[in-house]
Amino acid sequence: MTVAPPTVTGVYRNALASPEDLADWVAEGPVGARHEDDGVVLSSTADEAALVADGRGDHAHFTYWCPEVFAADVEISWEVRPLAGDGLAMLFFAATGTEGRDLFDPSLAERTGYYPQYHSGDVSTLHVSYLRRKWAAERRFRTCNLRKSPGFRLVAQGADPLPGPEDADGHYRVRVAKRGADVAFAIDDLTLFTFHDDAPLRAGRIGFRQMAPLVAHYRNLEVTPLS
Repeated sequence: MTVAPPTVTGVYRNALASPEDLADWVAEGPVGARHEDDGVVLSSTADEAALVADGRGDHAHFTYWCPEVFAADVEISWEVRPLAGDGLAMLFFAATGTEGRDLFDPSLAERTGYYPQYHSGDVSTLHVSYLRRKWAAERRFRTCNLRKSPGFRLVAQGADPLPGPEDADGHYRVRVAKRGADVAFAIDDLTLFTFHDDAPLRAGRIGFRQMAPLVAHYRNLEVTPLS
């Protein structure tokens, strides 16, 4: 039986301000969500220290997928404010299964928030990481990284201007624009890198990823098709 491809969503706006706003989102890993200040606070519910002691520290992190499928040419923006903890924030976009499969095709391997399942498994996606504070090397020299998967290939990099929780002054508007073969990433209208993709990805889903122990507040997600 042939399964019809998911319908591509047009303009999408989500304040992320209530449980209803996230009712259809797909959690992979220990996602904790509470709603306050017209948005959602995301954090890991895992006992990271216990997992580290058990040699499974990388299983403390999570991915949270928007259920919609968006066009290949699209602008994605949202507001974020770090609240506590060193960690990492990321956006997956243009995400599908490999071999033309849907991201939620039951033939794909199970995903539980463990990062190798996303960067070297059967997921095809671009992913931009920012607020990279998890490891000492990331805190010493702060960058935003764009990778393409499967394969974990670093394809673009730029400076990360975001402060840590102790210095954050309100929310910051993060923006990803993907048009044809070109991708641009900006924070508060400051372009941090661009990338020209010789094999551009097509329509797909988006998802937020966080590494513990980061706690961050998100609001006002907007996705707009680009003509």
